[in-house]
Amino acid sequence: MEERIGGTRRVVATAGVLGGSFLAAIETTVVAAAMPTVADQLGGLSLYSWVFSAYLLTSTVSIPLWGKLSDLYGRRRFYLWSVGLFLVGSALSGAAQTMPQLILFRALQGFGAGGLLPLGMSVLADLYTLEERGKMQGLLSGVWGVASIVGPVTGGYITALFSWRWVFYLNIPFGVATALAVAASLRDRPAGQRHAVDYAGAALLMTSVTLLILALSRSGLDAGGGQVVWLWPAYLGAVVCGVGLVRVERRAAEPMVPVDLLADRMVAAIAGTGLLVGVGMFGAITYVPLFVQEGLGGSSVEAGRALTPLILGWVVTSMITGRAVLRTGYRPMVLSGLVCVTLAFGGLTQVGAESSVWLLRADLTLMGMGLGMTMLSLVLAMQNVVARRHLGVATSFGQFTRSIGGAVGVALLGAVIAAALQDAGDPVAADMVRGIHRAFWLAAAVSVVAVVPALRIPSGLPSELVHPGHAMTPTGREIPNEV
Repeated sequence: MEERIGGTRRVVATAGVLGGSFLAAIETTVVAAAMPTVADQLGGLSLYSWVFSAYLLTSTVSIPLWGKLSDLYGRRRFYLWSVGLFLVGSALSGAAQTMPQLILFRALQGFGAGGLLPLGMSVLADLYTLEERGKMQGLLSGVWGVASIVGPVTGGYITALFSWRWVFYLNIPFGVATALAVAASLRDRPAGQRHAVDYAGAALLMTSVTLLILALSRSGLDAGGGQVVWLWPAYLGAVVCGVGLVRVERRAAEPMVPVDLLADRMVAAIAGTGLLVGVGMFGAITYVPLFVQEGLGGSSVEAGRALTPLILGWVVTSMITGRAVLRTGYRPMVLSGLVCVTLAFGGLTQVGAESSVWLLRADLTLMGMGLGMTMLSLVLAMQNVVARRHLGVATSFGQFTRSIGGAVGVALLGAVIAAALQDAGDPVAADMVRGIHRAFWLAAAVSVVAVVPALRIPSGLPSELVHPGHAMTPTGREIPNEV
């Protein structure tokens, strides 16, 4: 029999998960601060964006794989594998001698990072009851918020005082500590039933998503005429592989993406809402700094700090939402969050070069509050309405749909901005503001559309919507999973 986790072991496991999540969260912002120096030393400025694209691609396509395998064989081993791959990729990235090498090693690092957040959220869902889970997932959001704020500053100082290579090397001691905490506190499932891993489904899923993200990432602001030639074949290949995936999954004994799970009304509503919210969320994160620097004439430092109100609003509201959702239910919190996000995007369209900086900060704070309410409620809802045996794949699927929505949003909003600049001839600040305002209007419209799937989320309290597959006490209190 597996030993039920509790007491000190639960605290150690939680600390390990939070540490792993911090590593994954801070990595992108730390590297962004160091990349100008990296490009100067390694050359290959034309490959600059691929250092980020490779990481985003592999971290996204691997999310469903990590979730499914952890459901089949247990969280511990695959969490340790994800940490291990992340650290190997970090060490190799720090030792890279050319830009192509760095891109390859960042792809390996991203593959490991793809497991850190969804598996971390799944572990917390295993360890804590329904009443405790909101607080812990709110704490996890807080870790991401802190990492997003300190990342750029940390990356700049490390690069200036030591070397850009230490941006990657410093992951190693912290990652080892995370791995030791998880290894010591969690237990793998005992050997039992053999599972038929859905390799064909995994291959089709990863191929389809890879083609889609590659095409989307080249369809935004930096898409040149020569790139467009291969975009449509990439989109077509993504569709063909997606159709093949559906056919394979319907016949697979252990499908990578369980069709019966996706047929569930609430799961589909949560995933659809997350997909659409991801469009606006990643669009704001990507283009608000550009708006501040190129449109409003701010400095690079001001552009880097522009998202701080959004992040703080997100973190604080997430912590409150984790408790409030137990009394209000998921749907009211999601709908309230979508209203805030929509109003915030509408407010951003009124911000210009002559506007007070406090108007921009107020709009971004409101957006952060909306995202905090919406995103945390969607995570908790997804974990609550599926059986325990699908907890990992469901949590991963929620994260996966938001990432896909983000890729779509960055490309779609980037195309709107690029079209405005192209119409204007030689771009000037006013044209940039006009283009980004149009993009923000589109993001507001997408947030309104997200209300449609959100209305399909049942309106009951979390205790009334819990899946029968969750073990409960006679008094109706959820029993944590055995891990």
